[in-house]
Amino acid sequence: MAEGRGGSDARDAGMATLDALFARSPIGLAVLDTDLRVLRISTAGPTVRDLREEDLVGRPIPDAHHVVEEKTARDLLRGVLKDGVPVQGRVMRARPPADNGQERLYEISAFRLEERSGTVLGVAMTVVDVTDRERARIRLGILDAVRECVGRTLDVVATCQELAEELVPAFADVAVVEVVDAVIRGDDPPLSPLPRDVRLRRVAFRSNAAGAQPQAYPVGDVRAIPGPTPYSQAVADLRPRAVALRPDLPWFTADPARARAISETGSHSLLAVPLDLRGAVIGLVCLYRAGTPGAYDEDDLELARDVARHTALCIDNARRYTRDHTVAATVLRHILPLFPASLTALESAGIARPGEGGSGWFDTIGLSGARTALVAGTVAGGGIQAAATVGQLRTVVHSFAALDLDPEELLARLNDTAALLAAERAAVPPGTPLHREPLTASCVYGVYDPLTRMCTVARAGHPAPVVVHPDGTVDRPDTPAGPGLGSRDRAPFAADHIRLPHGSVIAFAGNAVLASHLTCERSPLRLAVADGDQPVQQLCDDILYGLPADMEADDAVLLVARTRPFPCDRIAARRLDDEPTAAATARRYARDRLADWRVGQETALNAELIVSELVTNALRYGGSPLELRLILDRGLTCEVSDCSATAPHLRHARTTDEGGRGLFIVSQLSQAWGTRYSSDGKTVWTEQALEPP
Repeated sequence: MAEGRGGSDARDAGMATLDALFARSPIGLAVLDTDLRVLRISTAGPTVRDLREEDLVGRPIPDAHHVVEEKTARDLLRGVLKDGVPVQGRVMRARPPADNGQERLYEISAFRLEERSGTVLGVAMTVVDVTDRERARIRLGILDAVRECVGRTLDVVATCQELAEELVPAFADVAVVEVVDAVIRGDDPPLSPLPRDVRLRRVAFRSNAAGAQPQAYPVGDVRAIPGPTPYSQAVADLRPRAVALRPDLPWFTADPARARAISETGSHSLLAVPLDLRGAVIGLVCLYRAGTPGAYDEDDLELARDVARHTALCIDNARRYTRDHTVAATVLRHILPLFPASLTALESAGIARPGEGGSGWFDTIGLSGARTALVAGTVAGGGIQAAATVGQLRTVVHSFAALDLDPEELLARLNDTAALLAAERAAVPPGTPLHREPLTASCVYGVYDPLTRMCTVARAGHPAPVVVHPDGTVDRPDTPAGPGLGSRDRAPFAADHIRLPHGSVIAFAGNAVLASHLTCERSPLRLAVADGDQPVQQLCDDILYGLPADMEADDAVLLVARTRPFPCDRIAARRLDDEPTAAATARRYARDRLADWRVGQETALNAELIVSELVTNALRYGGSPLELRLILDRGLTCEVSDCSATAPHLRHARTTDEGGRGLFIVSQLSQAWGTRYSSDGKTVWTEQALEPP
């Protein structure tokens, strides 16, 4: 009797427990038959609150719970009946009447009910309202996606487009991003409150609607925000607005274009979120819900704030990069020659296009004796620092070129300068970005002499030149490769002597990939000698147009030169004997040649005096044989060569001195003068400007 009474008590307790759970548990409970119809259901559950159990018994369970995906729910429960495999934690959508049809999210778990004999009785299921949890998870996922995908490029427009792509359709049906127009150009953003006349540019628009979507203004439109509206107020006080949209809103009259677009899209909820950073206004993000039910709430507003903070920071980084890039590009434009020097025996052109990897430069420098220096170089890194380094190295090259240094000696001295710049860069405070960017630079320097048709080339960490001969053959001379500028490698530089017949083309490329492209079968460089009349600048453009797509983003530095014959009738040379009459002989020879060339009288008289002084110095301090050479080119060049390596020295003689004024007179009568050395002596040269006809 005791055992029977105990079993009865247990059954009573079990039934009481079930009754309590079905009557009071906040977790929805339901028992279904094999046809998935309700046998018993908890009316305290989240989906059936305020309904009577007798009204639900016998109804299909998807219908009883007002599940949105009815077919999915049936298939899920039929699988439990058939296989006996429980379903746990499956999230589904429903629109319970107690919530006025608003969509909510529920976590469903289902288990098959069986007798001990194995007979299937039906399905037991639980329903838990996880709307807040799931929406928080969705919002967190949206924020994570924005942080991961927005700001991958240092481009303002691309950043805004990335934002619109991440928010639609995950968070909005329509997204519009507008940025202060000056910010896109790299200027500092204006401080809040935003003046009413400040113009914003619409840079991104995205909609999840099929086909053309109505827009208030097209992408690219620039205008001030009319007001007062939620849009103007958001950028005025930097507080986001969540607005329920109705046809009778009073601010629609202030901005009829937006009001019309809102009406045509059927939008019912708006988020107007300012893009601001440290009190400055960068732009505005507008999010609309049209087909998605439910208005934006406070949680959505907080998410929008977080998204806007991240986006504003990314846009500001892109703006700073744009500003630095613009300044660097401006500096480079002023550093690089607008037009290559016009030379009689050489036609040249170049391209220096900065890229992500670095900046570069090219130069053609007129030297004494109708020679030309050809220079190309690169500096790794971007921004104003790379542009400034380009300017420093280019200035140093010009200064050393004026000293008539051989290419290998010039690069050795340039390398010393680069090492000094690298040491200065390494000495800046560790927190400075420049400290983390070691100086890496390269340069190739060649000197072309049209009278000997030889080009002497030395290179420092730079690709070898590419030469196209008059017969169309392409050659890459085995020019000795020196270490990069500023590197720890102290190996000496060496030069290579390349013969360039008239009509040859020589090209200096900024990187090995571009140099290899110049030698390919379809390179325009191969066709350059066949069409000798094609301007070299057009040839450079054709090479740039033909670059592969994967090379277009790289920095491109290219210098191309075509050789031409120097007119023989503009050169005059005379060997001089080592005798006292040599100066007089040189004067007469110069006078006759200058008369044949119809050089102006003042220039001719000054040239005679210069020749006399140079020959006299060569007789006194140099050694025979002596040679006088006159060259008529852009100006008049006078050269006197001897076999001595003694350097002439300009000094300022005292009033009581009888001599010592020769080189001073030469320096006063000429535009420039200097000395260049060779293996068998030296040459002292002067250049004079020609009188206008």
